[in-house]
Amino acid sequence: MAKDDGGTMSVVTALVRGAFLVNAVYADAGREYGLTPQQGQLLCVLMPGPSGMGELGTKLGLAKSSLTGLVDRTSRLGFVRREPDPDDRRAVRVALTEEGARVAEDFYTETCRRVEELPSGLADPEREQLAGLLGRVVRDNEVPVVFVDPA
Repeated sequence: MAKDDGGTMSVVTALVRGAFLVNAVYADAGREYGLTPQQGQLLCVLMPGPSGMGELGTKLGLAKSSLTGLVDRTSRLGFVRREPDPDDRRAVRVALTEEGARVAEDFYTETCRRVEELPSGLADPEREQLAGLLGRVVRDNEVPVVFVDPA
C-alpha cells in the first residue's frame, strides 16, 4: 500500500479520498441509529416529504429492485411507509413515519455536526472557498438534492 507523503494531492485523489471520508462519517453516524448508510440517505432524502419510487431511484442512484429492497428493510424498522400516490393510483410514494421523521432529524443533525468538523483546520475564508468550489462541482454535474443545506 502506498504511503501518504503529506504532499499536494491531485483533484482526483482529493475528491475520491474526500468521498471516502464523508462516507465514513455517514456510516459511523448511521451505526448509532441502527441504520446502514443507504438507509440514512433514504431518510434524509425523504425529510422534505414523500417521494415516488422513480424519483427516489434517480436521487439515490439505485435500480428498482435495489430500491425496493432498501424501502422494505427500512419499512421493517418502522421508519418509512408506502402510501398511495394521489396523482397515480397505480403508483406508490414512500414517506417517513412519525418515528422515522424523529430518527431522520437526529441522524441528519449528527451527520451535519460531524461533517462540519472535517474541515476544522481551515479558516473561515478557506471554508467558504471550499464550499463554493465543491458547490460548483455538484451543480455542474447536476447531482440530485440528496442532502439539503442545514443552514
